[in-house]
Amino acid sequence: MTSRPSPGLARFNSAGAAEAAALLREVCASRSWGAEVAAGRPYGSVETLLAASDAATSGLTADDLAEAMAAHPPIGRPKPGDPASAREQSGVQDSLRARLLELNLAYQERHGHVFLICATGRTGDEMLAALGERIGNDPATERGIVRTELGKINRIRLTRLVAPAEEDPA
Repeated sequence: MTSRPSPGLARFNSAGAAEAAALLREVCASRSWGAEVAAGRPYGSVETLLAASDAATSGLTADDLAEAMAAHPPIGRPKPGDPASAREQSGVQDSLRARLLELNLAYQERHGHVFLICATGRTGDEMLAALGERIGNDPATERGIVRTELGKINRIRLTRLVAPAEEDPA
């Protein structure tokens, strides 16, 4: 016996190509990631969707990663009008914002891109500590960490995308 996809997953599976692309762009700004995930539809379960996301994330080129990161606001400064950004950065206390922004600028100067971390469930102090630890990483090490963090963010956002409203995860 096969189970049917959840209503949220069924809606995603049945969305038109343009709508699916727009939905996936809200999850991850990399067009190649979105195209690969969209091409795998229909998904029979959230787990297979997340596995497809993981595979697409692991296959991103340096340019694809840059495209994805460019859509993420700095930690401590959520994108105005973006509820996902505000929700994900809700652990940042106002008292830490200035220090986070200062270190973000130093990180960007060193690495050439925004500091990317899966902020969901982390406190501002945890993110500040991670930023302090990662700022000195060499480019290859940092690229690997960024890919892992992007994968976590994509999984959370995809799960939210296909969750029925009454089961919307935090």
